[in-house]
Amino acid sequence: MGTETLLLIILSGIIALLVALFQYKYKAKYKGKWVLVFTFLRFLSVFAILLLLINPKFTQVSIYTEKPNLVVAVDNSNSIAYLKQDKNALSILNTLTEHPELKKEFDIDVFTFDDVIKTSDTIIFKSKASNIDKALRELSSIYKNKVAPVVLISDGNQTFGNDYSVSNKYTQPIYPIILGDTTTYTDLKIQQININKYAFLKNKFPIEAILVYQGNAPISTKFTINQGNSVLYSKVVTFSKQENSTVISLTLPANSVGVKSFTAKLQALKSEKNTTNNSKNFAVEVIDQKTKIALVSDFSHPDLGALKKSIESNEQRAVEILNPIDFLNKKNDFQLVILYQPNNKFKEVYEVLNAENKNRFTIVGAKTQLSFVNNNSKVFNVAQTGQEEDFQAIFNLNFSPFLIEDINFEDFPPLKGPFGDISFTVPFQTLLGKSVLGISKNEPLLATLETNSRREAVLFGENIWQWRAQSFLNETSFNPFDDFIGKLTQYLASNQQKSRLTVDYESFYTGSNNIIIKAQTFDKNYQFDTRQSLELILENISSKEKSTTPFILKSNNYQVDLSGLDASKYSFTVRSKGENLSKSGSFEVLEYNIEEQFLNADVAKLKQLAANTSGKSYFVNNVDELISELVNNEHYKPIQKSNKNTVPLIDWKYLLVFLILTLSAEWFLRKYNGLI
Repeated sequence: MGTETLLLIILSGIIALLVALFQYKYKAKYKGKWVLVFTFLRFLSVFAILLLLINPKFTQVSIYTEKPNLVVAVDNSNSIAYLKQDKNALSILNTLTEHPELKKEFDIDVFTFDDVIKTSDTIIFKSKASNIDKALRELSSIYKNKVAPVVLISDGNQTFGNDYSVSNKYTQPIYPIILGDTTTYTDLKIQQININKYAFLKNKFPIEAILVYQGNAPISTKFTINQGNSVLYSKVVTFSKQENSTVISLTLPANSVGVKSFTAKLQALKSEKNTTNNSKNFAVEVIDQKTKIALVSDFSHPDLGALKKSIESNEQRAVEILNPIDFLNKKNDFQLVILYQPNNKFKEVYEVLNAENKNRFTIVGAKTQLSFVNNNSKVFNVAQTGQEEDFQAIFNLNFSPFLIEDINFEDFPPLKGPFGDISFTVPFQTLLGKSVLGISKNEPLLATLETNSRREAVLFGENIWQWRAQSFLNETSFNPFDDFIGKLTQYLASNQQKSRLTVDYESFYTGSNNIIIKAQTFDKNYQFDTRQSLELILENISSKEKSTTPFILKSNNYQVDLSGLDASKYSFTVRSKGENLSKSGSFEVLEYNIEEQFLNADVAKLKQLAANTSGKSYFVNNVDELISELVNNEHYKPIQKSNKNTVPLIDWKYLLVFLILTLSAEWFLRKYNGLI
């Protein structure tokens, strides 16, 4: 409060006193015993009113203590139980969360993680996957602006994700508690099997096996690949302390169509403690043809390479980049043609495509000759304004031709395309709509259509290569974008009739992967129908055991999670309870638990993680040292903070109540004494 305000308050008190004395001492005729009371009440009322007019501001200071967070992250993967460390993990967790000094000094938050991180209290150590890097990155994001040391209770064995021991993205000190045996045992292991997911009938498919030996003495063993009871390949391999790994490359014939399961084995040593990692199951789907796609362009552009890589991420498809003249010489070799920014050099290409009614995917961009395309496409027209615009994408949840997921299209960079109204001469479906500066244009950015038994898609924008790059930045993987392009390609390369029930699933799954089956249902106008009740009837072909599981509606599709199924072959039927819609299929689950491939804790990586984050690693029997470090570390002490808040007097409601009381008291006393 300033000096000027203080002087005004003193002046207000003097004025209020003079007004009260003037009214009850000088002017009033009443001179009874209540005159002093009346004078005092009038003084208080006038003073309160003047204070409200001055409206001085008061500063309120509240003091509070803020404790740092202690984040405890527990590895919930199956390797903890396999290494017989589950009881130790639970005991350590209980010690940390119930320790009186830690509870006094910290706000303790407990998380569990496997392939995802969550705050669940359920710790059962049954997950078949673990991603330590993802868990630590998400914790760093949650506690970005706080003091929050992380206690990591784990064996350090990670099944997928980036190398956590060298990452620089963790913002908090990390204190690993190392679970598991650190003793080195003699061990043989199939480190990795590299194989393409698909092979082609009557061809040979390559296999690469990486074999690793841990031990000192020279040994000799046998490596085999079996299919059922048949041995397809056999080789004697030798190892020593110096030559402790080898790579075996071979090919096997694809003699029949379908999913073919194989088992790679290393004959175990008598002294081996863990023989689970001596074998690996893998599978190949043999198909009888490969989809060939022509990507026709008259000039070079980064989009061409991005599209080729995305489409060929599925081994069933091959892309050839051609100019219009070269395409005409190979026109009968392709099931789908992608026309990239056509111009008048594409005239004969369009004549061939229209004559043979071939499926196509047209990409319109800044260099597209619109007059030529409008005259030759026959299905759409773009107004020629001579201007360009950057368009953001809006995902259409009601898109019905095939099952597609939103991969955060609205966060992708804009595509550059011609500015002008778009019209279609045939019915079409919008997969992605346009928006400019956040305002929807009610026009398609990516549309599909079906006419005269032909399927077609049109993208009204170039620089889709930036979408693939952004997808990698978002997900640290090209897979989401490549899956999107793959599904679009699959739809365009096929001429199957549209179905009101579509099901998305894989031919086989490894035991360590999530098994998610997705479905979409459409009404008679082919609009996505959210009112259906879908169920999946699953049968284990070997045991004949059946089960029924309902689908859950999620975004623009229905999903059912079958993760945890035993290794076997399964058949299934998806059906709608409300309508006569059903679709059947089959898949195989391969037996493989990657978490059981580990023999001991990864001590080196956990120690390196601690060193890189200014933390310190501990073993199971050193938990008391960790507690002492956390409690005595000056960086983790509670901080006393103050909150300063300036409040004007007019916001103080009690002064208004006080004013009402003084005026009311004066009025009643005057009434009681007959002065009113």
